[in-house]
Amino acid sequence: MKIESQSLHSYKDAPWPDENIVHEEENIVVYKDGYPVTEGHLLFVPKEVTRRSDITKCFELAYDWGIQGVLDYKWTAFNVGINNGVAAGQSVMWPHVHLIPRREGDTPYPKGGVRHVIPLKGDYTEIIGYGIDEKFEDLGDGNYT
Repeated sequence: MKIESQSLHSYKDAPWPDENIVHEEENIVVYKDGYPVTEGHLLFVPKEVTRRSDITKCFELAYDWGIQGVLDYKWTAFNVGINNGVAAGQSVMWPHVHLIPRREGDTPYPKGGVRHVIPLKGDYTEIIGYGIDEKFEDLGDGNYT
């Protein structure tokens, strides 16, 4: 996938195909992710980005759908998040919120959740005194190598 470095002018300029639409309302479109992390991975996309509430509504809807998926036994847990900027991993430069359903056993060690986006930072229990000296060298400034 080509990473666009400039903001798009419309959600319709994004590479999300219409056949991936699973829900649409006045201000939000929900797409199946074209490269899903897990089964049921969805993108909540505001049709406009003129005020902060446009993306906030996407977070709210994604959270509601995540809870409903748990209640309906489709998944056991979920992550809701955004990649905002190239350094954060954003590859489509139109704001959108990810709902990533989670299931028991989908990763061997889920503790830390979204902290795993930075390698070796997800397992924070290691850093707070459970064997850190065995795995990393303390640089004396709170950072480890």
